[in-house]
Amino acid sequence: MKTIFHSESSRGHVNHGWLNAKHSFSFASWYNSERVHFGALRVLNDDTVSPGMGFGTHPHDNMEIITIPLEGAIAHKDSMGNNSTIQAGEIQVMSAGTGIQHSEFNPNEDRDLKLFQIWLFPNKRNVAPRYDQQKITIDEHPNELVQILSPNQDDAGVWIHQDAWFNMGKFTENKTVTYKFKNPKNGLYVMQVEGNSVIEGQQLNRRDALGIVDTSAVTLHITKDSTVLLMEIPMEVKL
Repeated sequence: MKTIFHSESSRGHVNHGWLNAKHSFSFASWYNSERVHFGALRVLNDDTVSPGMGFGTHPHDNMEIITIPLEGAIAHKDSMGNNSTIQAGEIQVMSAGTGIQHSEFNPNEDRDLKLFQIWLFPNKRNVAPRYDQQKITIDEHPNELVQILSPNQDDAGVWIHQDAWFNMGKFTENKTVTYKFKNPKNGLYVMQVEGNSVIEGQQLNRRDALGIVDTSAVTLHITKDSTVLLMEIPMEVKL
């Protein structure tokens, strides 16, 4: 087993006033040659968007884009005709494929929007663009990992064009859980959303992350009042 630790303080940080963003991997004006991507995981942005503000219409192509609001809501409109609001406790996915345009705004006038935006390289290029959003059921299943994304349309959670599986869990008590890889050739990127945990001897505090490869299972010792996001992704990617 090999691990790489990314502390919260090591991430890129830009504050545009209306947008306060932390970048786990090189993005926009922040570049770190050792932090370009982790396998298929290209972007993991931790954004805080001020009330009434957001991202105007902009394009994407050949990327799997996952948005997880943590607090507040995000208003989404795109060139596929989707016009929806994604609330905290939901997950949104777009397969950009041959190309889409979309906008994202904080529709609330009195509270910030806090979200993760995640980009994965796809395993198929130039697919037809698609959109989906679903509820995340971690509140209904406390103290366990809940699958929220997979490559399979019939599995729990949303699906994408990549051999990736995301699990998320909210823990109200101390718990030890073991995650078994779907594919031992994959890597696992663990984001400590809230609280604390210890993974293979590494302490993770709020917004720390740990990349893990060359294993088929990982044991997490999670403290109460913690939330974790586990992203299993291929490490070999044809860019």
